[in-house]
Amino acid sequence: MKDLFQHNIFLVGFMGAGKTTVSKCLGSMLGLERVEIDELIARKEGMSINSIFEEYGEEYFRNCESSTLAELQKRNQLVVSCGGGIVLREGNIASMKKNGRVVLLTATPETTLERVRDSDERPILRNNMNVEFIAGLMEKRREKYLKAADIIVETDGKTVHEVCEEIIGKLSSLD
Repeated sequence: MKDLFQHNIFLVGFMGAGKTTVSKCLGSMLGLERVEIDELIARKEGMSINSIFEEYGEEYFRNCESSTLAELQKRNQLVVSCGGGIVLREGNIASMKKNGRVVLLTATPETTLERVRDSDERPILRNNMNVEFIAGLMEKRREKYLKAADIIVETDGKTVHEVCEEIIGKLSSLD
């Protein structure tokens, strides 16, 4: 399987869409290395994503995100789980498309809330853990997600294995 995918596979989507979970399974199925951008940033900065947001703000975090993405462009055959806001910068979208395929994972606001409800690792949702806020933020980002996507896979009501099989099938038909 690894030989089918010479490029990187970037998983994008709103928080709770399943990027981390899917990246683990997809990397295993394809025999590709998995990379979590938020983990790389936290390790490099020596603090959690929440702490980065609290101490330095969102703009600083987005700069870290862009520079980490640029570093990953030097490598191939990665499954990259991106932060939910990576599509907010045009340069990030261009960078991902230049060196890979972009997979948009989607979930309804209700599913998203169910998946992230117990997490305190979502600085954007702090004090806004409700369907209305999530739906509004999803709608604000929708156009950027769609612009970035080479393929779209809905994750609601599917197992992680089903999602991965759908991704593989759709990506194979692109090449």
